[in-house]
Amino acid sequence: MSVRTAAAIAVVAGVVTTLLPLSATAASAAPAADHTVLRTEMGTPVPSGPLTRGGATETFDLTVKNPSGKAVEYKPWMLLDPKGPSLLQRDDVVFKVEAVDAPATKSSVGQQDGGWQGTFSPSAKDAYAGFDIPANGKMTWKVTIGLGANYPTNNGDFNLTATSYNNSVATGGADSHLFKVDPQTKTGELRTWFKQVSSGKDGQEQRAYLDLNYQATGDGAFGTALATSLSLSHPGEQFADYRLQALIDGRWQDLEAKDSRYELPRIAKGFGAASGVHTQPLRLSLGKDSKLTKRTTITMEAEVRQAEGNTWPLMTVPVKFPLVPIAEPAPTEPTTNPTTPTTTTPSPTPTPTPSSTSTSAVQQAVATTTGNSNVTTTGSSTGSLAATGAGSSTGLYAGLAAALVALGAAAAWLGRRRRTHA
Repeated sequence: MSVRTAAAIAVVAGVVTTLLPLSATAASAAPAADHTVLRTEMGTPVPSGPLTRGGATETFDLTVKNPSGKAVEYKPWMLLDPKGPSLLQRDDVVFKVEAVDAPATKSSVGQQDGGWQGTFSPSAKDAYAGFDIPANGKMTWKVTIGLGANYPTNNGDFNLTATSYNNSVATGGADSHLFKVDPQTKTGELRTWFKQVSSGKDGQEQRAYLDLNYQATGDGAFGTALATSLSLSHPGEQFADYRLQALIDGRWQDLEAKDSRYELPRIAKGFGAASGVHTQPLRLSLGKDSKLTKRTTITMEAEVRQAEGNTWPLMTVPVKFPLVPIAEPAPTEPTTNPTTPTTTTPSPTPTPTPSSTSTSAVQQAVATTTGNSNVTTTGSSTGSLAATGAGSSTGLYAGLAAALVALGAAAAWLGRRRRTHA
């Protein structure tokens, strides 16, 4: 008996209602049997030999014995445990049950928790009714098993275990049989893993770059496309405003969350070992609406499943990495008050001493020119003036002042001369 099947049987002993086939409701769940005493026996399949896809079926007798002195209800549960990475669809395995020494019987196939499960019940009752195995008695059925034409090429042999989903079969009392599949294949597995490529500032954003990788081993390939959904989480209650992107067709594209999950592009049907490693580049940043204010550990989880039919998760792979919120740009202090005109003081001009009036005229001219708010300036923030500004007129006013000084000196000399000759 495989580890998976043994685990399933152990779980059903404690939580019956969670393992009912065909997605049974809680109302249809039966309480545990009074005595866990039944034993199942599987006869040799006829004809013997391996099964082939779409080929002949085989039959065997299933006998359920009750060694106790009280009738015990038996709710049949045939658990199939395949070797290989693919989950089975309902019609991947042929299943039929006929009564031999038991009430008329009807059979069905369930897929609770993604597994393949054969069940049967009395024809006159509902699908979840059981058979009352009499005290110190037994019942027998003929079970037919075969492979559907679409039995996955990357799956091989399988084990079939006869137990019950109402915990009426004794511990160690469930019989099983290994069915061989032809042609024999080397069964492998599907591997999925994250690789963190980089993390840091990319332009104006803090981003984490990751690769999600897939690789299949063994013979054969998946008969359906593979789908992947991503979920994101972080400690605390703050809103994170995730921005998740995937590299699709050579460009980064935003992924939109549906029910808090992000769907990645599917891997096409036929993915197998010959496909090599499939890599999906991802990048994540925090949007402007994020309430996270410091470096935070983000958990990204990838859930891989078959895209059609039996979509129970094949695997779930987590990765943790740090992410930093977008830093608010620091305010830039202006070097000057933008509402105040820039003033540039020209180089000092020598002040003529003979006339105080002429000095005042030069100072007023310079103040008017440099203080004029309409003066043309360069684009620089240094406040330097253009060549047509104050610099070109300062010399003009200085020359005018010098001429006035000279004229005053000449007039004074003539006055003194006239007084001397008088």
